[in-house]
Amino acid sequence: MGAVRVGWSGFYSSALVVICGTILCGPAQAQQQPNPQAVPQQGDSQTAPSIQEEKPQEEKQGASNPAQAAAEKTKQVTMQAVTATKNAGTAALLKARDWESGWLTGVYVEKGRALVPMSVEQRREIYLQQTLATPGAYMKRMFAAGIDQARGVPSQWDDGWDGYVERFASREGQFIAANSLAALGNAKLKYEPRYDQCQCSGFWRRTRHAIVRNFVTYNQTERELRPQWALYGGSFGGGLISAAWKPHPRNAFAEGGRAMLGQAGYGVLLNFFIEFSTDINRKIGAKRR
Repeated sequence: MGAVRVGWSGFYSSALVVICGTILCGPAQAQQQPNPQAVPQQGDSQTAPSIQEEKPQEEKQGASNPAQAAAEKTKQVTMQAVTATKNAGTAALLKARDWESGWLTGVYVEKGRALVPMSVEQRREIYLQQTLATPGAYMKRMFAAGIDQARGVPSQWDDGWDGYVERFASREGQFIAANSLAALGNAKLKYEPRYDQCQCSGFWRRTRHAIVRNFVTYNQTERELRPQWALYGGSFGGGLISAAWKPHPRNAFAEGGRAMLGQAGYGVLLNFFIEFSTDINRKIGAKRR
């Protein structure tokens, strides 16, 4: 009996140890086994690493986009500037070739347009353009001063830059005086101060028209021709006035006579140039207006 009791007591003790181990270890193993039905939430630690890895890439793309946009904008602005510069250069070239616009030759009446009597305001506008506002007027005086410089007249003036400035100022003063007197005379007589291109065709007929119109002009009817009293009277007066600042001894009447001769030669050349300026422009590629 004693032996049997000891065996049963050992059995009960072993069974009790197994049951206690199962009770104590079972929950721990259950906690370690993953639940396949569990769905990771937005704040789970398993999804955080992937979000942290994607975030720097998005920030890098966002940082590169402004640089690309700035580069594209700069490229567009540069192309627009290049195009605008090219267009401006082309327009300036065409403007320089467009002599009949009047910047070199002055105001005149184109072929195909009728002469119409001018008002006092229109005469004043033409006077200002031909005397002060036309770049060609200053270029003509510069050219004439260059000829005087080459000839050394007046001989009392220096041959250097100072002498050229004096000759240019003398030419400019004489020109303003002559143009002012001619404008006043044409306004008083109601004569036409503008040159009109010939309505004819043919080289010799147009050349004849250019020569004749340097000595005659139209009266207020714009049909009847009259001598250019005001034009040559103004030239003579401008020569007389120029003797006041030229070195002495100077004969004022001789200066006036030389000014009239200069108008005769220079006026013919200017009229000839105006008459054929349109043809010259067509030859060098300017478009017909």
